[in-house]
Amino acid sequence: MFGIKPKIVIDKEKIEEILTRGVENIYPSKDFLKSKLMNGERISLYLGIDPTGKTLHLGHVIPLLKLRKFQELGHQIILLMGDFTAMIGDPTDKSAVRKQLTHEEVMDNLKEYKKQASEFIDFNGKNPAIIRYNSEWLAKMKFEEVLKLASLMTVEQMMKRDMFQRRNQEGKPVYIHEFMYPLMQGYDSVAMDVDGEIGGNDQTFNMLTGRDLMKAMKGKEKFVISMKLLVDSEGGKMGKTEGNMVSLDQTSEDMFGKIMSWSDDIIPLGFEVCTNLNPSDFAEEKPRDQKAKLAYEIVKMYHGEKAAEEAEKAFENTFSKREFPDDAQTITTSKMDKLIDILVENKILESKSEFRRLIEAGAISDYPDKKIGDPNETVGETERKIKIGKKTFIVLNPE
Repeated sequence: MFGIKPKIVIDKEKIEEILTRGVENIYPSKDFLKSKLMNGERISLYLGIDPTGKTLHLGHVIPLLKLRKFQELGHQIILLMGDFTAMIGDPTDKSAVRKQLTHEEVMDNLKEYKKQASEFIDFNGKNPAIIRYNSEWLAKMKFEEVLKLASLMTVEQMMKRDMFQRRNQEGKPVYIHEFMYPLMQGYDSVAMDVDGEIGGNDQTFNMLTGRDLMKAMKGKEKFVISMKLLVDSEGGKMGKTEGNMVSLDQTSEDMFGKIMSWSDDIIPLGFEVCTNLNPSDFAEEKPRDQKAKLAYEIVKMYHGEKAAEEAEKAFENTFSKREFPDDAQTITTSKMDKLIDILVENKILESKSEFRRLIEAGAISDYPDKKIGDPNETVGETERKIKIGKKTFIVLNPE
């Protein structure tokens, strides 16, 4: 299946980085996989992606970068397009059933996937990545085979999934085809007879289902690498569904600006999972400078160094040098006035509840980026430039 086997690189330092950087968990254990890598055994592992949208995003890049590290050590990597499973829809983290797609819609979605993925993994050269489609086996299964597969898992096992429990508690339906999804994804491992799988930690249940099926059907121990997710300050997943993820079809300028809009506390994680840089090298820099470096590296990785430089300049010109407008409204206040009262009384904001909501969201700051967190904060004795959201700017001038 895999052709001529390339030389396997055994480098203790590189292997340790593969097993730790950006990694949430390794099943059955880190030592299990480390032993295989240090023994010079050529392993096969894959990343599965359901083409439910028209572009890859930064969440996909995280495991793709890890795959590249395995490829560089001579191991066989596979990019699996879930053209069959995408029609069903992964229920992970979904509070309601997904809209099912036609195969035509799925195939239209994945038109750019290989091209985008090729910026991170190599489909040519001496150790090319393989691309496969799970309709090759899932679309051909007979009902008898489906029943046999279903007999390998219980309802109790499926109901351990958090979102199924939540839906059950909320009185929302859980459909039989959603129960089948982990089995289908798990069967991918059996059909390809791989050694391991990599994916985001939100896919752990599905990946471990594949591990159980490999044991039951092949008597083989499959390893699973679950990667850290790029999450925001509240722990919310950065993804296309949530609308806060960098997509690979964005321009370099849009990509740079999107990253600069992230909250400061995501920066170290962004360096860890989206770049090859060491976050500690930038720990002493101001958060804004760290974020600009992160944005530059991510844009460079996909669009190239020249585009990254141009995107950085465009951001500086648009949002830094001219961010605070010269004609911003100036309000004369008393030093003891509360910000909440000033903004509402002058109709900058519609209500005090809106003020509190924006404070909680970190959307009100002293220019340029010092967030205001106290809803009862007073104006103070010196002039203050206040930024609200991305477009509202005012100057408070205490008498």
